[in-house]
Order: sequence, then structure tokens, then C-alpha cells
Amino acid sequence: MFVTNDPGTGFVDRHMSSEPGDSAAVERAVAERTDAPTEGETVALDVRTLGPPKPLRETLERVETLGDGDVLVQYNDRSPQFLFPRLEDRGFAYAAVETDATEATVTAIWPADGGRAAADERAAEGDSGAGDATAT
Repeated sequence: MFVTNDPGTGFVDRHMSSEPGDSAAVERAVAERTDAPTEGETVALDVRTLGPPKPLRETLERVETLGDGDVLVQYNDRSPQFLFPRLEDRGFAYAAVETDATEATVTAIWPADGGRAAADERAAEGDSGAGDATAT
């Protein structure tokens, strides 16, 4: 299974690592085989043992701390379908793949070019509009 909101991203091989559980190899392969930036820091977040809604909440909190060029690599026990629209709303790109290397769904998340600024502008417009509505 491969899910992405980045049209320039290709297939990520299920056999990315010769050693099962080699998270560094998985993170490298995801970065190399997607359009995720490689110049920044790669931060791993393993949410496989957390019950809902903690994986979603933890991931959204972590992505907001990413700098330009940084990538968050989330390890989950399933494809985080409810996360994807929230990432898009916040201006993040992502690519996810199930892999035998970690027995997890691996999702790489990074700030999309200009996407966060657009999401921030929409949020600011919504705040100013809400203030006007309460004043009348």
C-alpha cells in the first residue's frame, strides 16, 4: 500500500532494509524514494502502542515543530487515514508505505512548499471573520 498527496513521489519498495527493525535504513529509504527533503533533521515518532486518538494528536503536535527541510517519520500499526486530511489542511506533504522492515506503516511528513503559509493565512482569516461575527 502506498499513499501520498505528493504527485512527484514514486513507489517505495516494501523491502527497504535487509535487517528487520532497522529504522535508520527505513528512514533513509523513505527520504531517498519520496520528495521529502533531505537537508534537515529526520525525527522518528513511533505511535504503534498508543490508542486512539493519541497517534493523531501526537503527530499533529510534532509536525508543527518541524523546521524547513525537516521530516517527521511516523511508525503506526495501520495507515493513518484520519491524519492525511488534517496534514493537507495544515500545509504538509506526506508519503506512507507499509514495510516488512519494521512491521509498521511508515509515513514521512514534511512542510509542503508554501503550504503552511497558506494554511496559516486561512486560519488568520477565519479568526478575523469570527471576531466580526461576534461583534454584530
